[in-house]
Amino acid sequence: MIEQSPVRCVVVDDEPLAVKLIADYVQRTPGLELVLQTTKVLLALQQVQVEKADLVFLDIQMPELTGIQFMKIIRNSCLIIPTTAYPGYALEGYEYDVVDYLLKPVTFDRFLVAVNKAKIKLGLQQLNNTSQKADHIFVKSEYRIIKINLADILFIEGLRDYIAFHTIGSKILSLESLKNIETALPSYEFIRIHKSYIINRAKIDFLERGKVIIGKNYLPVGESYRENFLAQIKI
Repeated sequence: MIEQSPVRCVVVDDEPLAVKLIADYVQRTPGLELVLQTTKVLLALQQVQVEKADLVFLDIQMPELTGIQFMKIIRNSCLIIPTTAYPGYALEGYEYDVVDYLLKPVTFDRFLVAVNKAKIKLGLQQLNNTSQKADHIFVKSEYRIIKINLADILFIEGLRDYIAFHTIGSKILSLESLKNIETALPSYEFIRIHKSYIINRAKIDFLERGKVIIGKNYLPVGESYRENFLAQIKI
């Protein structure tokens, strides 16, 4: 496990008993720090935007602002674990790269599973923030954390349940999301060209009919990414 600072947690739910339960779980768990427990979603929003937080346990159905609206506003400011009695929101929640999805009533053992996922992701972010000043990045595979030299990366491919780093001489699979990796990589070296591809601009051989060619790989440029891509390579 990567050593890291206490995870600053916010618990927000319009049901006081639900807030009390999750807040109690947070206080019982080593490595977590409860900075706010509230039934007021706007107060939680202020905490994230002004005072900052690492992890929010977020109810989905709330009167002033729904959990989905909350996630749209904060974007990637912190990690989110939705807590709700309605499983139908799970798919939409994962579109915002949530860490996990807790269905009520939430048991302590299931809570710990979600927290461990958050700790791993926060640890990787800390490593990657340091790595941006260096020449490498750390990524999580199924059983280990792997160091990859940035100069070795040809392109990164988003697959169904994982991503693939295509490097010089190898292919490394990771459980990270393409969205998280895009945030961690230096933007002046790596460009998102498609919902499924990030490329190393130094490895581009040529462009042809809406595709980027890197070695023997012909990678499509998505329509919504085309303008930004061409601007970054000065075309």
